[in-house]
Amino acid sequence: MANILLTGANGNVGREVAVQLAARGETVKAGVLTLGERHDGVEQVLFDFGDPTTYEEAFRSVDRLFLLRPPQIADVRKYLFPVIDYAMVRGVRQIVFLSLQGVEFNVFTPHYKVERYLRKIDAPFTFIRPNFYMQNLSTFYRVDIRDRSEIFLPAGRGKTAFVDVRDIGEVAAKVLSEAEHISKAYTLSGPESLDYWEVASILSDALGREIRYADPSVREYVARLRIQGADETFIKVQKMLYFIVRHNFSKSTAGDAVKLLGRTPTSMREFAEAYKKVW
Repeated sequence: MANILLTGANGNVGREVAVQLAARGETVKAGVLTLGERHDGVEQVLFDFGDPTTYEEAFRSVDRLFLLRPPQIADVRKYLFPVIDYAMVRGVRQIVFLSLQGVEFNVFTPHYKVERYLRKIDAPFTFIRPNFYMQNLSTFYRVDIRDRSEIFLPAGRGKTAFVDVRDIGEVAAKVLSEAEHISKAYTLSGPESLDYWEVASILSDALGREIRYADPSVREYVARLRIQGADETFIKVQKMLYFIVRHNFSKSTAGDAVKLLGRTPTSMREFAEAYKKVW
């Protein structure tokens, strides 16, 4: 019997949640669009936010849900709310939603709408609100770093307390496995607040070559995204995120990570050493 349905299982965070839940001995279903890639100790099931016919089998025997909004989904009312409603009808006892830091002050984000809806319907929620992922550097921004030895983001002099997705996965598994986290919201940040010049310096040390921070304007950044074929929804979200960074709303290292992990979160230097082969 699988007790936890894990959405976004093939993404950065979802993979780590799956690993950590399996390590805790939890029975998990990884909801995926295409059956194939395996996760040790985790069952796969077809699940598509946009296809309600996949819901019944995905939720069979499930009593907890890890809810992750796929980046390509902007209309959460159309695609996420029905999944939440279905989970409630099926009597799930906990919905852990991967939100983002500062969401309570940013009413224009899809995450805010999901949090508000979960509160409105009195769902048994737990919100995880992480800061910017360190792994963005090894995935979304990997090519610029690997091929051009630069970080090209419109963050200015803003600082960010980056968090490692491995730590997020550990926290998610913990709150899904323990009973006392219902109706709680946890902010997760890393142990240090860095601007992108400092990030570039840390990567330079790890890689043994100079990585520079280009510090583009928003206009320059958006122009590159359009050349790369990004759609306007993605561009809008990116502009919003780096507005937050430029104004230092993501700089705080205060948060719940130390309490929930029982240790100091992963540092940027530890991350850079662990992932340096990707650059």
